[in-house]
Amino acid sequence: MTSEVRSPKRWIIGDPLPSDKLESQLLPKHLALPIFASDALSSVAYGPQELLMILTLGGLSFLAFTPWVALAVIVVLLTVVTSYRQLIKAYPSGGGDFEVAHKNLGEKAGLIVASALLVDYVLTVAVSVASGVDNIISAFPVLNPLRVELAAGFIVLLIAVNLRGVRESSKAFALPTYLFIASVLLTIVVGIVRVALGDVPIAESAQYSIKAEQLTQAGIVLLLLRSFASGCSALTGVEAVANGVPAFRTPKVKNAKTTLLLMGSIAIVLFAGVIFLAVASKVHYVERPCDLIGWTACKSEPQRSVIAQIGAAVFGGDDQILFYVLQATAAAVLLLAANTAFNGFPLLGSVLAKSSYAPKSLSTKGDRLVYSNGVLALGAAAAVLLILFQANVTSLIQLYIIGVFVSFTLGQTGMVKHWLRTLKSEPKSRGQIIRSLSINSFGAVLTGTVLVVVTITKFTHGAYIVFILMPILFLLMLGTNRYYRNVERSLTLDDVTVFGSNGDHAIVLVGDLKKPTLKALDYAIAAKHQSIEAVHCSIDDEQTAALKKVWKQKGLKTPLRVLVSPYRDISFPLIRYIKSRRETHGAEVVTVYLPQFVVGHWWERILHNHKSRRIRHKLMLCHGVTIALVPWLLDSSKYLYARPSRPLPGQSRRGEPVRNNAVRKPIAATKQSPKDR
Repeated sequence: MTSEVRSPKRWIIGDPLPSDKLESQLLPKHLALPIFASDALSSVAYGPQELLMILTLGGLSFLAFTPWVALAVIVVLLTVVTSYRQLIKAYPSGGGDFEVAHKNLGEKAGLIVASALLVDYVLTVAVSVASGVDNIISAFPVLNPLRVELAAGFIVLLIAVNLRGVRESSKAFALPTYLFIASVLLTIVVGIVRVALGDVPIAESAQYSIKAEQLTQAGIVLLLLRSFASGCSALTGVEAVANGVPAFRTPKVKNAKTTLLLMGSIAIVLFAGVIFLAVASKVHYVERPCDLIGWTACKSEPQRSVIAQIGAAVFGGDDQILFYVLQATAAAVLLLAANTAFNGFPLLGSVLAKSSYAPKSLSTKGDRLVYSNGVLALGAAAAVLLILFQANVTSLIQLYIIGVFVSFTLGQTGMVKHWLRTLKSEPKSRGQIIRSLSINSFGAVLTGTVLVVVTITKFTHGAYIVFILMPILFLLMLGTNRYYRNVERSLTLDDVTVFGSNGDHAIVLVGDLKKPTLKALDYAIAAKHQSIEAVHCSIDDEQTAALKKVWKQKGLKTPLRVLVSPYRDISFPLIRYIKSRRETHGAEVVTVYLPQFVVGHWWERILHNHKSRRIRHKLMLCHGVTIALVPWLLDSSKYLYARPSRPLPGQSRRGEPVRNNAVRKPIAATKQSPKDR
């Protein structure tokens, strides 16, 4: 018995899972948290950094606004988490903001949300991976020249892990996420204790003397708003839980709401703790130290991340083991934060595909019961962004959070309309509905306000690209839906289109008389058509004469018709003949039999021409024609589902499947008989 040999695909993604194993792939809360919350939790590593970087443009005095800007971000985060708990309860099917907006605000609003979320998911992967690489480089600056290559490598790794299935990826990502939470909490606790004891940790950038830009009163307000907008990157990923409700174990709604609450609570604690330590340790973070800082020891390499500076200050230097633990877990969770998008994007893609707004291939589950086409599409789009922006966090983050606040605002507005409608239909639950209505109303107003602020402050810094991409996606989805509707309309039964074929004729296409041709002829005769003939398109007079001679010598009873092809084409003379026959014989069905080689080696496909495929594609455009492919298995085809040694053309040896504890059989003993081909 031959042993089962695993292909490279099986090594990467694992063995296929049957559909009845879907329940075992659903997530308990402790595994769902790292899957759906890693994006929101990872923002602790770059949200405070972006907030501080904008404030330092106004000089050191502007850092006094840090706690108040951070408090505003926390209020928005708390509001959004509370609002999405209402959305999960009302719409647990996994459509999230798209479903809410589509059902309550109409098709156009739903597609705006969908386009915004798709863009945001791609940016989530790009920003998370770039930020993770940034933290790795903070610990090992020598890797800076390999920034883009590292980012691309991590994208490939994330794709491979996610193709293995939701449960597999959740197990791989659970430990790093929980270690990150623990390491940041430890850093915060140690830092607070040191501050309380009077031993305040001082960051390496505390010595920087910032050259403040000249700002008017309007400029001050704009700078504060821009800092707030950058800090709001901490809110990305909140919607992923609402989109991923179907991935939870039962009771799905309860588990999803609990996971969302845990995610929000942990994110707020970590964000507030990092901001406190950044202020206490006097982190003066700027993007380009040499341009903005008046100090003599200016270095050419980028400044280390805020989380790295805090870790070095709290733990007593960058040579301490806890500093490397913090950086390692921060880099890991930032890379894994992209996994939130790798779950959200395919799920949203499947919802859009089922609603005919995206290609149907996005709704197909792969071998591991995940929407693998969505995973591949997301990875490819994110890789393109990383290459275009050279994996630069600051450049990418300017495009970030626009999409998510568009979906926040329209989603919450849709929920307001939902509760208003429910209030009329279910007056008995008036108190509970009014409470939910109040939460979502406040959320809609707040997220709408933030959307305006984010748009104004980020538009000229790169966010305009998002406002170009979103309409393109919107129009593509609208066009896809129109296409599917037209196809459905053309396929639906009606009283005009009738089917009534009369007659059944078979044509065996003959190039020369060899075994594959005889097999095709044999199949056509066995099918017992009303009439049958062999057709040869003559492109070489000598070949045609030889074929007629052999046909007569073999005593074949099937009539042979020769069609002249002065331009050496086979398809058009054949199609012209079929059309002329249908004009004479009426609406008969013509079945064309085509022999086709089946090979086992990739290089054999190059050595054989693809005339049969080209003929087949043209015949498919001819009305009243069906095509029967008659496969002829060459000797090498037996190795298609085994692991043979691959001989090159001209070699005498041929590959054999690997067997366990068995001597290889002679080649002759394993050959197929002609009748089995």
